[in-house]
Amino acid sequence: MSTDWTTLWASRTRNIRASAIRELLKLTARPEVISFAGGLPATETLPIQAITEACARILSTCPEKALQYGPTEGHLPLREQIAARYIKNCVPVTPDNLVITTGSQQGLDLVGRTLIDHGDLIVTEAPTYVGALQAWRPCSPVFIDLPVDHDGMPVERIDLGLPIQFVYVLPNFQNPSGVSLSLERRHQLVEMAHRHRFIIVEDDPYRALRYSGEDLPALVEIEAQMLGSKWDTHGRVIHLGTLSKVMAPGLRIGWILAPSTAVRMFVLAKQGADLHSSTLTQFIAETLMRDGTMEANYPFLLKVYRERRDTMLEALHEDLSDHASWTHPEGGLFIWLTAPGLHTQQLFTKAVERNVAFVPGTNFFANGGGDETMRLNFSCMPPERIREGIERLGHIIIQAQAEAPVKSS
Repeated sequence: MSTDWTTLWASRTRNIRASAIRELLKLTARPEVISFAGGLPATETLPIQAITEACARILSTCPEKALQYGPTEGHLPLREQIAARYIKNCVPVTPDNLVITTGSQQGLDLVGRTLIDHGDLIVTEAPTYVGALQAWRPCSPVFIDLPVDHDGMPVERIDLGLPIQFVYVLPNFQNPSGVSLSLERRHQLVEMAHRHRFIIVEDDPYRALRYSGEDLPALVEIEAQMLGSKWDTHGRVIHLGTLSKVMAPGLRIGWILAPSTAVRMFVLAKQGADLHSSTLTQFIAETLMRDGTMEANYPFLLKVYRERRDTMLEALHEDLSDHASWTHPEGGLFIWLTAPGLHTQQLFTKAVERNVAFVPGTNFFANGGGDETMRLNFSCMPPERIREGIERLGHIIIQAQAEAPVKSS
């Protein structure tokens, strides 16, 4: 008799859902498809030669260490390199405030393992990063989502009478909307967290990818400025970072920065998950940070992405200015488009038939919504393909709107 696995799964697996983006990428992997679906870096920006040389150098000078088990907290020289960057911004961190994770996605998973009990109240943006929802749903929290505007999450609308466990926010060029949390709201959110004693989970993978406007301080920097030397004992911000967007996602190097007491619990949770992240890729990342390769690659990286963002915005204006609206991000990898009167989940099938792809917006809402929205990525397609893809998408949207039934008033 065949095994009925459905009777064997733990009850929490009922809340596990496939990543919509990962599933869509399977459909859009064909070379003829112009995909705006994934958040992939442009392959030409990857420092392939530098990584090759670093790997050869590491394996010729210290192969025993680079190929051996390592500490769960992460390779100490790498943590020192990362800590130094926060110290420059006046956050009084030491390596003890950092744990290296297998991408920032593992950081989200560890936050869920250590901070979320069944029924806990989690405040998120609407829309928000689908990977966070996927990581935390098995923990069965209650999501309270606040619709973003042009200044990000409206933190003044947080119901402070509720027992909030934490607020999750992507402050810079948010995935998926591309909007950023204003400076005023950043200060307001940190002050609220301390006054009402909740945690902030700051997910910040895109800050370095700014193409226009002024750099804004991270929430952890604002908190450190407020607390000074008391930050390690009084801090309430858990900050997630990654090298995936500025170095190479295949290295899978992310980190959690937090007060040392919190870091110790994250380390214990990580021990049960994977013992430690790849030692070899940590050595590679530390080498590229120490020798300046990462910073040296920034000008080229920003030039490529700025051109692609501008190309997509221009193409949208030319092809869809009377039929849709969209965000104008100052950085990051995404533009958020709203097509009135359409259900973009249904539109996706027609788009793939025309060899163009996007991510329907419904995937980014914790409690439903976003039927008329979609996320567009501009980083991994060259300008000429972006123009062609937006032209195809424009025809599909305009045709669908023309065929849509007129709603009676």
